[in-house]
Amino acid sequence: MTIQTTTHLNFRGDARQALEFYQSVFGGHTVLNTYADFGMPAELPGADKIVFGLVTAENGFRVMGYDIPGESEGTIAGGGSTRRENNTTITDQAFFVAIESDLLEELHGYWDALAVDAIIIEPLAASAWSAGFGMLTDQFGVTWSVSVTIA
Repeated sequence: MTIQTTTHLNFRGDARQALEFYQSVFGGHTVLNTYADFGMPAELPGADKIVFGLVTAENGFRVMGYDIPGESEGTIAGGGSTRRENNTTITDQAFFVAIESDLLEELHGYWDALAVDAIIIEPLAASAWSAGFGMLTDQFGVTWSVSVTIA
């Protein structure tokens, strides 16, 4: 038996933009269903927001997302922040999205795309435990941990 985990991100109104952005970074295809698609009257506020969103790519990347009903402002649900202080990463966020690759060159492509309008916490560079490691919080408030696969 095998299982697969998929990160499911809860947004406050910008799930469509975030999922389309992630598809542009990682490739693959996007499924975007709105509340109206699933029966909410189209004239109601929020009917055009995402109730089921998925990005899936042949490279193994998968992420899901939806808009919290009635929410339209702020960063991703759960909020918090991640920053560097005194050579230490400090966070009060509930989670990060982690991606790994065996190839630093592949990671650089993803990193460069995710870094658009992002807050860089730790630049992608060699670290004590990996040939490449970096952290950033993207334009949608999602923090990404990017690293070369550790054997």
